[in-house]
Amino acid sequence: MNEQYSAMRSNVSMLGTLLGDTIKDALGEDILDRVESIRKLSKSSRAGNEANRQALLSTLQNLSNEQLLPVAKAFNQFLNFANTAEQYHTISSHGEAANNPEAFATLFRRLREQRIDDAGIKKAIEQLSIELVLTAHPTEIARRTMIHKLVEVNNCLSQLDHNDLADYERDKIMRRLRQLVAQSWHTDEIRKIRPTPIDEAKWGFAVVENSLWEGVPAFMRAFNDQLVDAFDQHLSVEAVPVRFTSWMGGDRDGNPNVTAKITEHVMLYGRWKAAELFLKDVQVLVSELSMTDCTPELRTMAGGDEVQEPYRELMKKLRAQLTSTHAYLTACVNGERATRPDDLLVHNEQLWEPLYACYQSLKACGMSIIANGQLLDTLRRIGCFGLPLVRIDIRQESTRHSDALAELTKYLEIGDYDSWSEQEKQAFLVRELQSRRPLLPRDWQPSAETQEILDTCRVIANAPKGSIAAYVISMARTPSDVLAVHLLLKEAGCDFALPVCPLFETLEDLNNANDVMTQLLNIDWYRSFIGGRQMIMIGYSDSSKDAGVLAASWAQYYAQEALIKTCESFNVELTLFHGRGGTIGRGGAPAHDALLSQPPGSLKGGLRVTEQGEMIRFKFGLPEVTVASLTNYASAILEANLLPPPDPKPEWRTIMDELSAYSCNEYRRIVREEPDFVPYFRSATPEQELSKLPLGSRPAKRNPKGGVESLRAIPWIFAWTQNRLMLPAWLGAGAALRHAIENGRQQELEAMCRDWPFFNTRINMLEMVYAKADLWLAEYYDLRLVDKNLWHLGQRLRAQLEEDIKVALTLSHDQTLLEKLPWIAESISLRNIYTDPLNVLQVELLQRSRQQETPDPRVEQALMVTIAGIAAGMRNTG
Repeated sequence: MNEQYSAMRSNVSMLGTLLGDTIKDALGEDILDRVESIRKLSKSSRAGNEANRQALLSTLQNLSNEQLLPVAKAFNQFLNFANTAEQYHTISSHGEAANNPEAFATLFRRLREQRIDDAGIKKAIEQLSIELVLTAHPTEIARRTMIHKLVEVNNCLSQLDHNDLADYERDKIMRRLRQLVAQSWHTDEIRKIRPTPIDEAKWGFAVVENSLWEGVPAFMRAFNDQLVDAFDQHLSVEAVPVRFTSWMGGDRDGNPNVTAKITEHVMLYGRWKAAELFLKDVQVLVSELSMTDCTPELRTMAGGDEVQEPYRELMKKLRAQLTSTHAYLTACVNGERATRPDDLLVHNEQLWEPLYACYQSLKACGMSIIANGQLLDTLRRIGCFGLPLVRIDIRQESTRHSDALAELTKYLEIGDYDSWSEQEKQAFLVRELQSRRPLLPRDWQPSAETQEILDTCRVIANAPKGSIAAYVISMARTPSDVLAVHLLLKEAGCDFALPVCPLFETLEDLNNANDVMTQLLNIDWYRSFIGGRQMIMIGYSDSSKDAGVLAASWAQYYAQEALIKTCESFNVELTLFHGRGGTIGRGGAPAHDALLSQPPGSLKGGLRVTEQGEMIRFKFGLPEVTVASLTNYASAILEANLLPPPDPKPEWRTIMDELSAYSCNEYRRIVREEPDFVPYFRSATPEQELSKLPLGSRPAKRNPKGGVESLRAIPWIFAWTQNRLMLPAWLGAGAALRHAIENGRQQELEAMCRDWPFFNTRINMLEMVYAKADLWLAEYYDLRLVDKNLWHLGQRLRAQLEEDIKVALTLSHDQTLLEKLPWIAESISLRNIYTDPLNVLQVELLQRSRQQETPDPRVEQALMVTIAGIAAGMRNTG
């Protein structure tokens, strides 16, 4: 084990030394000695030395206000560099990536062993569809400028990862590393101003430009090589196994800052950035495609026999077109008036056709090796990104649509839509959807809220084809919620069937999802209109916040199973859209395990899943990491579709029903019914202080005056992650398992663990949460920050957590947590040494901050840095 991770530990140690040198240069030996002493005490405390644990506490309690920020900064930076070293380890040929190319080969071998014929495998590969939806959820704490520096650090680690470097080369790389570490130290790690939705969208586009642009074609090349090795078959040029969509600039649910104008601007900005990136690609092709041999068809396209270099001629024409398109879009983005060029690139086909013609000609003339180089990469980028760069989802809350229709029906004096029964609403909506006359009166002046809904629908109707991927309705509860959006789109002039995707997110909504969709699909007009395709989103965050992780995950599984069968019975192709977060409490799990634990058939329509916050950076922040992540997704989807997991036995379903009911009751008994819970939560975590951190453009609460129920799922999880109790990710689950074991169900639970991937993944995820939770730190938060009258609740929760850990180990028959997931265990233990001092320091800062009448900027800044550092230490914060 230690040998396997020695290179990573060596990189962590080297970056730590460089950081130490930087701190000494900037602040002197005394501060460095203090930081180093705290690190050593933390390491010893983790190893179980009680005296050094007490010394760690007293050292951090006695820091002066001047020392707080440097110490917080030091440990935050240690964690950022440790994460960077770990990320590099996953892509290093001497680390985790040594086995990356084997993922497909191993899978293909297994498929053949299971007697899956080659035709079946090829069909599954042709149908492979991965759509990753980048969201603006505010859990990425690191600033873009810091992320860029960490990417550069990663590049240096890659350059150092060779045994044959000359001394002068090594010295040059080390000098660059020192510069980057110093730059990081002297840069504010916390944003001072809350980002706007435009800033968030630019961050998403930067991920495309800096990583995905290279990573996606690299993944497809690697995938193609594996197919050639296994089946002597190439991935077709037209294949688009991977697509990216974004919620940045489109997600207006609870975010008043996202408006129709913002969405329009973000789409425009995306097209501008796409023109810039494709212009660079075509510039390379102008330089490279100097060949003269071509097919007669291509020669005609290029201008006839006089043209000496036909490919180059076509590329120059395309370059001119991209240049004028880019110039026009630049003016539009800057709000300047500009004349629309006649050859403006609007549709992907305009870009695809000349490039594909060159590709076919090169192949036909025996130059496949050239065709399959830069040209093929550009063609694949057109398939994946195209002229919109990333498509956008629109998301809005269901009552905003019904409120708009109620306002309209009152104005038309035909009644109050909101007071009608569901059947009356459906009858009205279907009648209007089939009507040829407009419903909206010309002279109507609706309220600002309704006008915004109508404006958004007009933006969708006027957007270039393929720019908008779907319209997601959060808190969808009835068939009329879906029909209402279709009617509003029709009235805005939308002349195509945009996928309208209901999002079922609370426990009750998940349980009713199949009934809602059955009613909807029984409407003849609706079935005809959707053309045999339906997208449905399963909410993980709000269901877990509502009922606890175990009840929520079973409701999600159950809803998916029912929806798959219903859509099959109506001959409708279902795409399930998974609204997962990064954390366990929001549906997070290692991608491979998560996908293989889905119900059989759930990935037949492909995978559509949200990727958000810091998880975008950890999974797609570098081209090589992108290749590894997409390989992981693709192999898991193929495996799930070709070797589906078993259907759970009837007795397992019965046990899950019992576990779900028991865990939900336990969870709600504390979160909803315990009178002391909200005051305890507010004082034991930095929940109130989190609102000062300018993470995202969206307010932290749906209702600023409400309690836990009004808090968004992300700050709810984030706050408990900070104090290391991790409560939402385990509360109720262990108690239910313990209850089942006490009632003689241990053998059946062990069989479920062994033979049912869904259940096995739940237990593994609980183990990961327990490994990240920390009883002594959670207790320390209570002792220093919580009123003595509320201590009883913290004691009860920690006692429950301790019992739950024993239950997990009983089921797994392990001595310690994560015995079967050593890489994760290693990763957590590596970071704990740096995270523990930040937790202790955060308690000190929270106490000082809450006691002072006038905020001390040094205390406030240091507190924000500890929040960022602990988030880096926990990795999946939201």
